[in-house]
Amino acid sequence: MNNKTKIYLPLIIAIAIAFGVFLGSSLNYQKKTLTFFGGTPQEKKIKRLIDYIQYEYVDEVDTDSLLDGTIKNMLSKLDPHSVYIPAQEHDRIAETMNGKFVGIGIQFRMFKDSLTVVKVLKNGPSKRAGIKAGDRILIANNDTLYGKNINSSYVLKTLKGEPNTTVDITVFRKSENKNIPFSITRGDVPIQSVDAFYMLNDELGYIKINKFAATTYDEFKIALTNLLNQGMQKLVLDLRHNPGGYMQVATEIIDEFLEDGKLIVFTKNKRDKIDETFATKKGDFENGHVFVLINGSSASASEIVAGALQDNDKGTIVGRRSFGKGLVQQEMDLGDGSAVRLTVSRYYTPTGRSIQKPYGHDGNNLYFSEFEKRFDGGELMSADSIKVNDTLKYTTPKGKIVYGGGGIVPDVFVAIDTTMYFGNIHYRKLNDFVFNYADTHRNEFTDWTLDRFISDFDKNNEIFNMYLNSIPEEFQTLDTFEKPNLKKYLKALFAQQIFDINTYFKIINEQDKMINKVIELNKEGYPLVQ
Repeated sequence: MNNKTKIYLPLIIAIAIAFGVFLGSSLNYQKKTLTFFGGTPQEKKIKRLIDYIQYEYVDEVDTDSLLDGTIKNMLSKLDPHSVYIPAQEHDRIAETMNGKFVGIGIQFRMFKDSLTVVKVLKNGPSKRAGIKAGDRILIANNDTLYGKNINSSYVLKTLKGEPNTTVDITVFRKSENKNIPFSITRGDVPIQSVDAFYMLNDELGYIKINKFAATTYDEFKIALTNLLNQGMQKLVLDLRHNPGGYMQVATEIIDEFLEDGKLIVFTKNKRDKIDETFATKKGDFENGHVFVLINGSSASASEIVAGALQDNDKGTIVGRRSFGKGLVQQEMDLGDGSAVRLTVSRYYTPTGRSIQKPYGHDGNNLYFSEFEKRFDGGELMSADSIKVNDTLKYTTPKGKIVYGGGGIVPDVFVAIDTTMYFGNIHYRKLNDFVFNYADTHRNEFTDWTLDRFISDFDKNNEIFNMYLNSIPEEFQTLDTFEKPNLKKYLKALFAQQIFDINTYFKIINEQDKMINKVIELNKEGYPLVQ
């Protein structure tokens, strides 16, 4: 393992895991209105203290900020997944989980002080209006958006708004060398949670889900139907780096695989009230086998899916031990636009196991940085290094041994591929280079088909060498593994620019160790008849 890998790999995974705090499992509880500072002694005590600070304290104090800090501190004493969502962040987080927002339907980036359209989203408001990739948005509702230091939040605030409202923009189109005015009516813009779906071979389908949002089941259903129509017999469900989301959405997806009456998951609250969820008759893939890909960043609802299929002997779990989050949160409105996601129950897989890993009440840093402990302990390289608790041993209906207490242990272990990583500078530089090249050579790729792109793109390494010459000399020397991986990443980024995110993953997944392991298992006739 090279030093660059050791430096950057834990950082990349830690960022993905931390994001999962905000995407914890959620049940469809009715909204509750909470009245603070009412009649209880504790509420009166807090109210009196705030009044003293506001009216008697010697200096001016922002009591709202003080209260926010107090709430965060209180929740930090509970568990790692009970979190406070300030009012200014609530809408953004809600949009992510709702699977859509109201805007004009573009992907953009700031490039050389200009707001540049990277992609126009299919069937969105900008597509209907005639906006094209490469357009520079100069003005929006009389607000100049070029030649000054603005960030993404400012742009989003300008372009997003209420449904059916209008934003007047002026774009510079380089291909025509002129400014063009547009009037765009804002509308719903989807936030995709199914990144990719395609056939790996004649019988193996592939679906990648990045989170379980409100729209994920509908997206998944479209993908599943499409693959079934192409003759899919077995499915690879990729839940790597999926931090979770809505439990109900996860159970709807599981229902597509399990026969009527099979237990999917159950929850238990502090009063020992148990709620069980069972599969129905509606599943479209009850006769097909599912290979579920997981890693240390697969958490929460992802683990519910993996656990339900593993415990019902329906799926084969491939990869590395999952994160280990078995707590369920309920979002509660605090009355001022802010909210708390409070842990209200634990969930259990069908065999009765909790996969929640241990946590303390003295901060969450160790909890969320456990990846480094697994990395240093050898668990990511060898299945024998996975520590299981023999007192939390369970048996599936067909006699397979599974374990609780700290994530889902895969049925088939695949070691981490340390050769697939390269320095962070290349991630940044490659993205900038690809965007700039595609922007200045856009017409050259207009007539390219996907098959032509996959077989012919940069066969002489001209573009790749142009990239190397564009970066500082000290980063141009590549080791044995970096060069082919950088070339593949370069090709995938171009595929995303020219085609879509689905094509990006087709290329990124070439030589993927977990996917290749599934293809190998499938050739061996897996799952073997017991």
